[in-house]
Amino acid sequence: MRLLIANANTTEAITQRCADAARAAAAPGTAIIPATPRFGPEVISTRAENIIAGHALLELLAQHAGQVEGVLLAVSHDTALEAARQLMPCPVVGMTEAALFGACFLGARFGLVTFGGVETYRERIAAHGLTSRCASLVGLDVTPQDSLRDPDGVARQVLDGIQRAVTEGADAVIMGGAALAGFGPQLQPQAPVPLLDGIACGVKFLEALVALNLPKPTQGSLAPPRGRASVNLDPKLAALLRG
Repeated sequence: MRLLIANANTTEAITQRCADAARAAAAPGTAIIPATPRFGPEVISTRAENIIAGHALLELLAQHAGQVEGVLLAVSHDTALEAARQLMPCPVVGMTEAALFGACFLGARFGLVTFGGVETYRERIAAHGLTSRCASLVGLDVTPQDSLRDPDGVARQVLDGIQRAVTEGADAVIMGGAALAGFGPQLQPQAPVPLLDGIACGVKFLEALVALNLPKPTQGSLAPPRGRASVNLDPKLAALLRG
């Protein structure tokens, strides 16, 4: 099967890091296709940037519609997840969504460690009805660029964050965000609880969904759009809106 690993920001190095983590998790025969939007923020840090990135991401997905069997959103905000799920003819999974539900299989309560603020994660956790399962949210004073410049130093800070989450009651800890892709396997030998990488979780869930071969809904809020007019959109995105 072919899985699209779709970044929502324009930092190519993060796309490649996510692709490497996806390939490490993928089963034999699963091809990983990384993709980066043609426009948008380098790193999504604000609500405004997330909306802009959503447009860029949907345009990117439209270029691959019908050519892949599954899509993994390689972005911590799960940017445009519901819209992508509605538009695309194949299963779509968000990396944070996948890690959250994966953590629920491993313990009573989970923690999450990320770079920067945690409010976006708090909102995503609430949207999935998992607030009561969240023991700890730890935001580190680190940027994605720091993780590329000084991976060893950042790894030490991440380990401190993991220990804090465990102290606050986490039975499993999520590595939150695309910039932390691949850190989980690296740090697992030094961690006292399971560490979940959203990219790895997303790949495995997508492989299962593709194998289930379930149909797209034809009614309800995620039924594909039909006959929607638009102006000056990318032609392939406009075509998905027309149905």
